[in-house]
Amino acid sequence: MMKPFFNEIVHTDEELRSLLGYPSELVRNKVVTKLDRHCRDFIAKSPLVFVATSDASGACDVSPRGDTAGFVAVLDDTHLLIPERPGNKRMDALRNILANPQIGLIFIIPGLEETLRINGRACITKDPERLRPLEAHGKIPLLGIGIEMEEGFIHCAKAFKRSKLWEPASWPEQAALPNPARILVEHASRLGKTEEEIAAALRDSYEKRLY
Repeated sequence: MMKPFFNEIVHTDEELRSLLGYPSELVRNKVVTKLDRHCRDFIAKSPLVFVATSDASGACDVSPRGDTAGFVAVLDDTHLLIPERPGNKRMDALRNILANPQIGLIFIIPGLEETLRINGRACITKDPERLRPLEAHGKIPLLGIGIEMEEGFIHCAKAFKRSKLWEPASWPEQAALPNPARILVEHASRLGKTEEEIAAALRDSYEKRLY
């Protein structure tokens, strides 16, 4: 039998709690089930949301959705609509939703270290009346992710404070950043593309197919 890669595996909730403890009274009571004025204001100021989904077998995916702040529509006290802008056509999140409607969202506002988390159930809608108000750059989205909220809460800033994400002084130099075109050349090496060809294709996609 092959030796497991990780040792000392935690298997039970009891063991997990014995190591990390229980949430505070504030954390236990901060969950809301309606999109109140605070949630609505947060979403209206957010230009970026991370969308977590999983398929019928539990295989997970997280992908970002971004646009001008407030691009996610709040329809009423429990319903949201995320426009589906053009992407790479993998459609991981959309295909997962077809198999498993559970969804998790994290809304981010630049400069704010706390985030807003919304969990609920999702569907894919092509309703033109719902999608028309989400037009951008003259393009009405063909589809949107409709969400029925089950719970929402503010997530603490510890991850952002540790990472110093909003502190420009902590950012790496531009020259030290990963090169996406170079990465794609190696990851998709069987296509025989050069770094210059990949970089040009990325520029073309970003300049001509954002909407």
